[in-house]
Amino acid sequence: MGRIVINEERCKGCRLCVHFCPRGLISVSEQFNSKGYHPAVFEGSEECTACTMCAIMCPDVAIEVYK
Repeated sequence: MGRIVINEERCKGCRLCVHFCPRGLISVSEQFNSKGYHPAVFEGSEECTACTMCAIMCPDVAIEVYK
């Protein structure tokens, strides 16, 4: 299946990827990044279909999708 890699330092925690993930595999971290944002984190690569919706919606280009 697919997997995504989120650049936590680039992520501003806008949650667009969380909202648009059709399988609900992305959540927001409790931890802060160096800029003071709660970055998105990927959970559950077994269910990811690599649909790329998260990467398309990310305004910070912080997500890479792999099949």
